[in-house]
Amino acid sequence: MPTPMSRRSQLKFLLASAGLTLAASALPLTAQAASVSLLETGSTLLYPLFNIWVPDYTKMHGDIKITTQGTGSGTGIAEAISGVAQIGASDAYMADGQIKQNPSILNIPLAISAQTINYNVPGLNKTHLKLDGPVLAGIYSGTIKNWDDAAIKALNPGVKLPDHAIVPIHRTDGSGDTFIFSQYLSFSTPKWNDSVGYGTSISWPAVQGGVGANGNPGMVQASQQTPYSVAYIGVSFHAEVAKAGLGTAMIKNRAGRFLLPTAKTVSAAADGLIAKTPADERISLVFSAGADSYPIINYEYAIVNAKQANPETAKAIKDFLNWAVESKGGNAAKYLDVVRFIALPAHIQQLSKAQIAKIQ
Repeated sequence: MPTPMSRRSQLKFLLASAGLTLAASALPLTAQAASVSLLETGSTLLYPLFNIWVPDYTKMHGDIKITTQGTGSGTGIAEAISGVAQIGASDAYMADGQIKQNPSILNIPLAISAQTINYNVPGLNKTHLKLDGPVLAGIYSGTIKNWDDAAIKALNPGVKLPDHAIVPIHRTDGSGDTFIFSQYLSFSTPKWNDSVGYGTSISWPAVQGGVGANGNPGMVQASQQTPYSVAYIGVSFHAEVAKAGLGTAMIKNRAGRFLLPTAKTVSAAADGLIAKTPADERISLVFSAGADSYPIINYEYAIVNAKQANPETAKAIKDFLNWAVESKGGNAAKYLDVVRFIALPAHIQQLSKAQIAKIQ
């Protein structure tokens, strides 16, 4: 009984019947899938940037598939540590205790970002109200209850503030935005630092009427739907903030000036701390010195395990991250301007590349 022909033999027979031959180098019978798949998860502030980086990068590197998820910085850190994700995105660097428990985890800056303080006060959303750390700490601790409180009036002379309760909105997920916002409160207001402190998740004081939201999209939505609210939102959501018609506050810096986050004020804040950035790049950029320094900025981190499952995965991560921090790659203005981030200074690019080189 004749044995069945293999699929390749069948193809050879059919081609031969048509007067053709099948070369040894012929294309495979099935299309090749991406050879390496990476999962990026974490910061909702970084999520919009990854979503414009990844399509361009994978178009140039068809052998790599990168899936992105906006889950919050806390999840990004946890899933990079556990190995669920190859790249954890975070607005917060890992604490000393976390690093001690997980010494192979790297904190690699990819760009520099900022945070805005936004509000929904009918009639005032086109005015840049002035706010500072002690006032925001008072609002989020419940000691400043109304928009026409004397402390807010003192910062905004001549502005007709409403006699209406303030609704503070905070993140309910583990959040790098919470980390940098609560750092600003801690660094500018000793009372907050002594009672609440800072972190990706904190014990928020119970404030009557306060609202919790998940992720930056949730913060924008909650603010839009809640008149007289105040919230902290990552600058990459500036378009959504504008579409929602929210106001953006001028925030008091360490030198006593009230500023908005612009390329100039964010760069000025970063410049004062570039030389102080350690080799592991874990440093706060919040409330830095300088007359032109916007006070709530941060490095945006890739949280990555230096010990990967195999050399192919390690190479794919290294290649992508090296591209991401390059001025002609992911740090180009055509990407960063969309989300209002600023590029890493040359010295920080080199520190990040030195860390990327450790991935194996």
